[in-house]
Amino acid sequence: MNIAAAVSALVLSIAANPSRAEHAVENRQLTIDIAGHAVPVAAGGLYDRFRSNPPLSVIASEAPELDLSCFKEMPKEKVSIGFDSYSPNVYYKNRKITAVFTADLARLKKLMPEDILKQVQPLQVWPGRGAVALTAYAYEYCDNDSYNEISLAIVTNKRGSASFGPFTLLGQSLSKDLWGYVLKLPVNTELARVRGVLGYNLPKWLTGIEAKETDANVSFEVMDSATGKLDFGFAGKKLGDLSHTADVVSNSFTNKYGAGKLT
Repeated sequence: MNIAAAVSALVLSIAANPSRAEHAVENRQLTIDIAGHAVPVAAGGLYDRFRSNPPLSVIASEAPELDLSCFKEMPKEKVSIGFDSYSPNVYYKNRKITAVFTADLARLKKLMPEDILKQVQPLQVWPGRGAVALTAYAYEYCDNDSYNEISLAIVTNKRGSASFGPFTLLGQSLSKDLWGYVLKLPVNTELARVRGVLGYNLPKWLTGIEAKETDANVSFEVMDSATGKLDFGFAGKKLGDLSHTADVVSNSFTNKYGAGKLT
């Protein structure tokens, strides 16, 4: 129990609250084509202007408070992912909150395809119990404009490595190298949904997700996509004594494309 609590505390994080790009035209949208899908985007936003490939000089001009030094060593390249895009996709400012819960291990295994279970398995934090990570993101300045997202993922071992239960979970947190299988990934913009589904075969759908923040807390409200009514809320206290040095965290997942290929 103490190990699980420690891991939960380690992965609970909240980043800075960003501002919107000045070039976006308030409340105005236009429709673009992505692989045959009509997608509304913010007029004058980053995606409208640059299609996932904005120059760093533009980002530096629009958000001079950002430290962009790490991105200078990360050049983009044009890729075909069902449509032309640029990789990596960059999120310049965001805030998030993550909580780790235990869950029935047998149930978690049933939620994963058999061929993926041959590659990675849910971590057993104690007999009969695995772990899931619930994360809420507010991406308020990124290559794909601003949007909110909820991730529900089963915590797994790293592909090709042995699992030592809670020690593996703690080790992933300490090494900042986290692995999982994503079950749900709703978003609140059609641009994020279409790019995620077509480009990466992610389990995304469109629904209302509202982020709120006070001096002490951050919270998210997630709506039912069919009724528009509140489905659930997710809130937590902000962390104190935040670091201001750059840090690298790797979040990896095993996925299955529509054609059956594992990645």
